[in-house]
Amino acid sequence: MDCSFNDFWCLTASQIYEIMANKNINMSKLRQIIKLYCQRQGTRTISDITGVSRNTVKKYISQFRDLKVPREEVFLLNDPDLDTLFHVHPITEGSERLKELYAFFPYAEKKLKRPGMTLLLLWKEYYEQQPGRYENTAFYSHYKKWKGQSHPSMHMVHKAGDKMFVDYAGKKLPLTDPSTGEIKQMEVFVAILGASQLTYVEAIGSQDMEDFINACQNALHYFGGAPAAIVPDNLKAAVIKSSRYEPRLNNNFEAFADHYGMVVLPARTYKPKDKALVEGAVKITYNRIYTKLQERTFTLLKEMNEAIFDCLTNHNQSDFQGRDYSRIEQFDEMEKATLQALPAMRFAMRDVALVKVMKHGHICLHCDKHYYSVPYKYIGENVKILYSKAKVEIYLKLELIATHDRIKIPHQYTTEPLHMATYHQYLTDWNPERFLSEAYLIHEDVGMFIEQVIKRKAHPEQAYKSCQGILSFAKRVGHERLIKACRRAHSYEQFHYKGIENILQRNLDQYEIEEEPISMPSHDNIRGENNYK
Repeated sequence: MDCSFNDFWCLTASQIYEIMANKNINMSKLRQIIKLYCQRQGTRTISDITGVSRNTVKKYISQFRDLKVPREEVFLLNDPDLDTLFHVHPITEGSERLKELYAFFPYAEKKLKRPGMTLLLLWKEYYEQQPGRYENTAFYSHYKKWKGQSHPSMHMVHKAGDKMFVDYAGKKLPLTDPSTGEIKQMEVFVAILGASQLTYVEAIGSQDMEDFINACQNALHYFGGAPAAIVPDNLKAAVIKSSRYEPRLNNNFEAFADHYGMVVLPARTYKPKDKALVEGAVKITYNRIYTKLQERTFTLLKEMNEAIFDCLTNHNQSDFQGRDYSRIEQFDEMEKATLQALPAMRFAMRDVALVKVMKHGHICLHCDKHYYSVPYKYIGENVKILYSKAKVEIYLKLELIATHDRIKIPHQYTTEPLHMATYHQYLTDWNPERFLSEAYLIHEDVGMFIEQVIKRKAHPEQAYKSCQGILSFAKRVGHERLIKACRRAHSYEQFHYKGIENILQRNLDQYEIEEEPISMPSHDNIRGENNYK
């Protein structure tokens, strides 16, 4: 505040205190404080030498540390620039030079998010355009102060197209079951792009792996592209074991990131700045979305997400606080073009199983108890199965050797004809003649049953495993019980291993097969069953 000596007596006590509190020390003394500090002198010694109070000495030393400007650069500055560097000057009507500098900063902030842009390049641009320019050190200092005042909780500069931050909101949204009235709490997923701060919000059923990956995919499709990296918190769906140096990622989440050309950078534990942006987005979600929905009752998740999307659109189209542009405008201008194009196919979450190819040229997906064929030359090999809801892929090392549509019918076979050994004159020690010969040696009824088992398969190889299992009962329960079980299964027309196993487990082979009941002939003197109801 500027005033003459006569005007001083007109000021209020608070104004006088403000002037006295903001009084700056002589620049030569400031240089002396910095010099003594760099010579490792203590604050008490510096205070005694310079005649400046210890608290003031501590304040300027703290500022010098925060500025991180080499002392050689500080000593080269003239008094006005040094004063500007260490003291915050309010932008008044008379300080046109500073007003022009601060007017340049919103433009600089947006450009700084572009890949390769630095404060030095921006200072050079400013220095060439503005008369009465500030030197680079003062430029940096004022930008830091302006940034702190504009975004007091944001100190990280995010490059366009670099990162997408994802997390769950702590508070859930209620969904009412219309038939029972039961209220289920829906998780709320939040994603935000680092540079433009374009935000995506979606309600989902749980925090499990499938829901989490689907929500991440939906966010990428909402943004229309993929950034270079995705930054999750240490969620179980993303990180198996957190570590400062080498966190262990969930295989499915890592595969999802690979599918979209992203790397996974889990937020470090106990490092709040790593996830400050998405936590800020969660707080805004509470203010701009939750408050709009709290009076409404939702019975369908789709209906809830439609309402969320309406609020989200308004949020992304609203101007930033203290700015004249919105998130969507900033995204369109400087981040949209930097995102990677999305692949044509969405990622399908896959589970993994390790199995051995059986002698009949099939593998078994044990969770479904269903069999899938592979080319005959891989019989006996250990292979990896990657399976999703719709597909089953079979790999030998890194080579894809077979692909099938997933079928969940147990004890059935899905066979590609060209995979089968008979089409390539490939002989093994398993063949129909072997099983028939072994069956007829036990009994004719067993032989006839095995014939039907083989006959009812599209390819004989599909029946080999069943035949082996059925004949193995001869050693486990004896020939006699197997013969009776085959007779009973034949009468039921259950020509498969499971039928024989059920009969033997329930001891049905111990009972005689009931003859078909003889129907009563119709006669005028005999009343029918309807007369007794």
